[in-house]
Amino acid sequence: MSGFDLKGKELYLNKPESVINFPDWLLPTKKIHEYRAMSQLAIVEVAGRDSVAAAVRGAEEESITDLLPTYAYTGTEYGSWSTVDDAVKRLSRCLPQVRIHDLLVLGSPGFWQALNGRFISELVARYGFYVPCLGCHLYLHSVRIPLARMLGHVPIISGERERHNGDTKVNQIPEALDLYQGLARKFGVQLVLPLRHIAAGDRIAEILGFDWPEGKEQLECVLSGNYRQLDGNPSISAVQIKRYLEEFALPCTTKVLESYAKGHVPDHLELAAQILKGHWG
Repeated sequence: MSGFDLKGKELYLNKPESVINFPDWLLPTKKIHEYRAMSQLAIVEVAGRDSVAAAVRGAEEESITDLLPTYAYTGTEYGSWSTVDDAVKRLSRCLPQVRIHDLLVLGSPGFWQALNGRFISELVARYGFYVPCLGCHLYLHSVRIPLARMLGHVPIISGERERHNGDTKVNQIPEALDLYQGLARKFGVQLVLPLRHIAAGDRIAEILGFDWPEGKEQLECVLSGNYRQLDGNPSISAVQIKRYLEEFALPCTTKVLESYAKGHVPDHLELAAQILKGHWG
């Protein structure tokens, strides 16, 4: 394992605040300037199979010459770090004509906690449900927006899909995806969803050129499937989801990103509390 891989793994294990203030070994000033000089650079969200397929299709559709793979840590993942490295290696094999740069690891435990942990009781009382997947996916897209702005407002490629072989994930319904993209646009960044309207898993395998079972060979989440009833169906409606996102999650995330845009690491919990108290709309 290289020195970079060891440090990246250590960053993942320790999960420090790392959204705008990256350690110099991970993102030196010289490298930032090099990225800014690339005319066809895109950030890719590295997670599992769909994220790699999205990068492949997005690079082809957008004529991307350089991809910066990024992994954002949350408060609930578990599994072998090697699966992240393997995903980047698979991406390189799929796109030999594209330069795949070193993986960048980033995240903010405080940001994730503000959206998904601290105010669970308040959110249940107010909205009648609690589903961390919505705030978590909003977080995963949002923590990359400051980086995209830093590198010249480059696009972010994500593997979100509205349908999964007929199955629906509440964090990827059309209303949620529209909101994620709208937030990115507000900060001058394009969130590209090349797989959004692809429902068939077989089509993902065709894009990759090899078999990769959905949900396998990637880091997992201890809260996976939490919004499903015993029969497997989601227990909340699109109306509930939209209200939660528009009244709390989106305003909170917007305030956090505005602070990052000014070069400040905010008090994430205080911002979230102020939103819930109705001090900000």
